[in-house]
Parts: sequence; structure tokens; C-alpha cells
Amino acid sequence: MRPIGEKLVIATHNPGKLREIAALVAPLGIACVGADDLGLPEPEEIGNTFADNADLKARQAADLSGLPALADDSGLCVDALQGRPGIFSARWAEDENGKRDWMRAMDKVWREVEAAEPDAPPAAHFACSLAIAWPNDGQTETFDGRVDGILVWPPRGDRGFGYDPMFVAVGQEQTFGELDSELKHSISHRADAFRKLLQALNE
Repeated sequence: MRPIGEKLVIATHNPGKLREIAALVAPLGIACVGADDLGLPEPEEIGNTFADNADLKARQAADLSGLPALADDSGLCVDALQGRPGIFSARWAEDENGKRDWMRAMDKVWREVEAAEPDAPPAAHFACSLAIAWPNDGQTETFDGRVDGILVWPPRGDRGFGYDPMFVAVGQEQTFGELDSELKHSISHRADAFRKLLQALNE
């Protein structure tokens, strides 16, 4: 894989996601800057998969900034809901004015799970696709990650973001909203994808 260089754009407008990705990138010694800080627009996510959307976001940020850009698309996939909310995870949090309320999203997920399979274990997984794009020539690389677990109710913890407070990973007792950030960063779907990215960088 091509070298990244000294500066990388993190193509997200989500402050929680920016912090988490920046922490994962930190060992590379690469300076990170958020898309919001550069005034880059947030593209419409029109892809059919996490990889499609990550690729779209990374390409736009690289083209507009003239720097390599890293984008993530991720979401919660619930077995009882046939993989929903999936790529629409953030949209489930949006109210009628387009503002995101994650408590609203978690409540919707739990109500639909109870209606679909009230007696089944609420199995779910977080999925992530990371795409890195270089400016000018449109080259991209994509890496996928996943972490399996179950959903719990009511939500617990005020760490993390999104659906973290209702997700307990396999082998853990605390939700992603309760876990120490260092531990979460070592076992998350994003960390799984990052391990693959780092391996490619070192090859």
C-alpha cells in the first residue's frame, strides 16, 4: 500500500468518531485533521454497503483537501431485524428536523427487536469499513472489521457514542458505553479494521 505521508484527513463530522479514529491513528505518528475543521461538506451517503459509503466519503475528502483521507462507515446490525439498521444506523437517530438523537435510535431498535423476536437472544454486531483515498489519482484501499455481541436494555454508560450504551461485546460484561476507551479501542469493529490497515501499511 502507498505511504500515507505526514498528514491525514479524517473524513467525519462526528466528534466522537473523530476522537476514536484519531486515537487509533496516533501510533502511526501521522497528524490528523477532521473534515469539519477544513470546512469540507458532508457527502450524501448513497452507497449500498458500508464499504461503498466509506469509499465515497474518503474520495471526496481527498479530492477537496488535496491530502490522503481516511473515512469510516459503520453501523449496528441486529440479527432479529435482518441486519437493520445497518447502513442506515445514523438515520434511525434523526428526528423530523434531521437532528440526531441516539437515545431515540436505541429505543427504536429495542422496540423493534422485542416486537420481532421477544424471546430470542438479542444478537447483534457492529460492522465497519475503513477506506483510505489518495488525492489526484482516485486510488483507494478498503478494510472491513466486525465485533459480535448482544444488545441490553436499558442503555448503560456515557462513554463512546451512537449505539455503544446498548451493546455488550462477546467476552465482556460492560457495554461499549461503559468500557474504558483503551479497552474498547482494542476490541471494537473499528479496531479490527485498523489492524488490517496497519498490516497493509507494514507490508
